[in-house]
This record gives sequence, C-alpha cells and structure tokens, in this order.
Amino acid sequence: MDVTIGIAENGRQLTLTVDGKPEAIAQQVSEALGSTVLNLLDDKGRRVIVPTAKIAYVEIGPADSRRVGFTSGS
Repeated sequence: MDVTIGIAENGRQLTLTVDGKPEAIAQQVSEALGSTVLNLLDDKGRRVIVPTAKIAYVEIGPADSRRVGFTSGS
C-alpha cells in the first residue's frame, strides 16, 4: 500500500510503500494521532517517524505499479 503523509506548514509530502491492509494501516494512523508520533515501517525495512503535530493529512491507497521504459500513446 502507498501511504502519503502531508506535512503541515510545508508544501511537501512524504510517500512510502508499506506492507499491510488499508484497514490495519488506517488503524495504526488513528492510534498514532492520539500519541506524539506516527511510526511506520516501509517495504524495504526503513522506519519512518513523523511527529503527529505536523501531520496535515494521510492518504492510503494501492501501490502504483512501477513502469520502466517508454510507453506508446496509441
């Protein structure tokens, strides 16, 4: 699943791919909002910790398939 986190007071967003079902990820985000940090582990084993006070929004959706090479317009 792709998780995109919008950072408050900043035009940037953080996107990472995590293993798990959308419901489980949403539950983890909801629980973190009552805490001080959101702690996620991406699919490559890297840990991402975001202060919940800086979270503007969180999008959870299916991971985009990675395309390599050129595609034809027809």
